[in-house]
Amino acid sequence: MILVPTDFSKVAECALNHAIKLASTLNTDVCLLHIIEKESERDAAIDKLNSVVAKRLVSDRNNTLSVHLTTIVKLGNIFDDIGAVAKEHRAQFIIMGTHGVKGMQHITGSYALKVITNSSVPFIVVQEKNILEGYLNILCPMDLTQETKQKIDLTIQVAKHFNSKVYLCAPHETDEFFVNTIKRNLAFAENQFRVHGVSCQSKIFEGKGNFVKQTLQYANEIKADLITIINGQEAGVHEYIAGTEERQFITNEAQIPVMCINPTEIGKAGSALFFK
Repeated sequence: MILVPTDFSKVAECALNHAIKLASTLNTDVCLLHIIEKESERDAAIDKLNSVVAKRLVSDRNNTLSVHLTTIVKLGNIFDDIGAVAKEHRAQFIIMGTHGVKGMQHITGSYALKVITNSSVPFIVVQEKNILEGYLNILCPMDLTQETKQKIDLTIQVAKHFNSKVYLCAPHETDEFFVNTIKRNLAFAENQFRVHGVSCQSKIFEGKGNFVKQTLQYANEIKADLITIINGQEAGVHEYIAGTEERQFITNEAQIPVMCINPTEIGKAGSALFFK
């Protein structure tokens, strides 16, 4: 199941489009979730969710919608209960829309990061850029950390479902130790993709610079449909103190969707695959 939190906004509708496309590829269902703050809001929320589902069915004039849509209304708050519902229902993904870093009416970039940090289920965060053929070009930035490898398994799974090409990129380093670490991480990733039959190519950026900006520029060059990142923010840390790089990714100006995964502790079993 793919969970889609909705605030009934345009970007939430876009998230639903992404979810239906991915769900049809994975042969799974989509569940729309709306969080209410008061029990008195439940009936209105149910009516709105039913309206979204009915509108989707009516627009499917050719009867091509093979994805089953369900709904949940949950009393609580978005920071705790989106992840909790996803875990309870064993969701494979949460696909959520974000409105960027400005404005506080809906789920902003900072709020989205806090929601992500409190969930064990991987997120795909979208803006208003709609999905077309799927995630055909996937950009997977690699850095110096061990945690960076943890997004490889999930990237492989998505790439195999969409027959995608994966582009690996890494920062420019001059220190010999860092250079060798980057090369080892890239070699590890290349081998994993090759073993699983996924086409990939690697790029180490030339010249020192801001890695996030270099990555986003490269994403535009290759016409990336998806960027995969590891969330480095720890739970409990204020969203304005940490997570700057992650916010830059998920609110990128090109509106490229971002798959964001919370790392497991190094030394524990590898990250679980969220596919049947």
